[in-house]
Amino acid sequence: MIMKRVALLLTLSLPLMAGVKNLTLHEAVEMVKHDNLEVKIARFSEQMQQTEVKVAEGMNYGSLDVSLTGMRSNDALNVFGFKLMSREATFADFGFSDFMGAIGQGAAQSGGDFGKFTQGLAQNGDSILSIAPHDLNYPGARNNYQTKLSYMLPIYTGGKLTEYRHIMESMYRMSKYDTQKMINTKIYEVKKAFYDISLVERYIANLSKIRRNIDTLEDVILTMQKEGYAKEIDLLEVQARKAEADSMYNQAKLNKDLAYQFLSFLLNRDVGSIKKVHIKAPMPHVDRYILELNNIDIQKAKLGLQISEMAVKAEEASFLPSVGGFAEYGSADNTLFNDFTGKDSYTFGLQAKWNLFNGGQDDARLEKAKLKRLQVRDQVELAKKGIALKAKKLKTEILSADSDIKSYSKQLKFARQVYENYKTRYKEGMASISDVLIQQSKQLESLLKLLTVVNKRNTKIFELESIVNKGGEV
Repeated sequence: MIMKRVALLLTLSLPLMAGVKNLTLHEAVEMVKHDNLEVKIARFSEQMQQTEVKVAEGMNYGSLDVSLTGMRSNDALNVFGFKLMSREATFADFGFSDFMGAIGQGAAQSGGDFGKFTQGLAQNGDSILSIAPHDLNYPGARNNYQTKLSYMLPIYTGGKLTEYRHIMESMYRMSKYDTQKMINTKIYEVKKAFYDISLVERYIANLSKIRRNIDTLEDVILTMQKEGYAKEIDLLEVQARKAEADSMYNQAKLNKDLAYQFLSFLLNRDVGSIKKVHIKAPMPHVDRYILELNNIDIQKAKLGLQISEMAVKAEEASFLPSVGGFAEYGSADNTLFNDFTGKDSYTFGLQAKWNLFNGGQDDARLEKAKLKRLQVRDQVELAKKGIALKAKKLKTEILSADSDIKSYSKQLKFARQVYENYKTRYKEGMASISDVLIQQSKQLESLLKLLTVVNKRNTKIFELESIVNKGGEV
């Protein structure tokens, strides 16, 4: 067993253009699972879907952002705000210099008399309060560098994020089913290519035998012609049949080369030769239980039903409140990173939100999700019955082909015996060369019918294997 695995690994590691020799069907099936380009593309789609699961999981942990903002402004509101953010605001920033100047002037005019000073304030209070402070309204331009760390966390969403993550996980499983279905398709094509090559090689072998028989018949006619027992037309008729057989032989070889090219394309490497397989592929065991357990389409339909149920729960979450938390920590100054901790600040809080009315949009979405669930439920039943019917049809066609194979095998055996009989009778002068060639044509016709029905049967076998998801069993 270990030696077989080592041999398989060595075969898989061959360069793409090396030309694999004596390739077995088992080795080819293992190769196509890993090296086929369409399978590789499907696996990339699967991996991309897996990242969507991580995206959905990440939503539960919120987001943490850091920001650095640099600004310069002489707008009075901005400058005053900048100073407050950096904890540098003074009374002078409020225009107290103008206010104190007016107070000082009033004190000087009172001559130190507090009563007179108080009376003066009462009389001139409005004029003092109406002073427009120059420092406040026309501040000098100021820089502001703010560094902020912000964190937002969804605490409760009514289950929407949970269902979204479940949906993404199910979509990832769906992509794995798609990949397996692609693999099954490629395994089907590899098996068909192997059996096609084996059949065409059998056909070529039979054609070679027929060509040798024609050569022998030509030699007999030449000998009989020398003795005066055969005519020139007999020789020409045999030579015409020989040319026809040569044409069929060459066409068969071209078909064989084409089949090898297709197999090489499937395996993404050059295949020089294969080990021939048995003419008839074995019949797989299939019943309703195996189909419902293994069939990819049925599994996808069941998974689709689960996804539709998750979608209903996600829409129901729209009728529930959502709660989120946030926290911020930062520092601001007119110089970048100057005394960061001395001028830092924090903010945190919670927000609850509950939509009470949006024109019935949530109701419509929920109703649509429920209808989709009912639709998918019927699709599951349709998939089960449709796949079961398809499997039954294939089994019937295979059994019918088995009956035809038995019949054509007997006809081929009889046609060979008749041909040998007519060839002997021609030597004895009891039959014409046309009679002999007619029997040979019937022999070839029986052979073609037999190989055609065998090919048809094998194709149905591989289709049935693909339906039951045998996973490359050989």
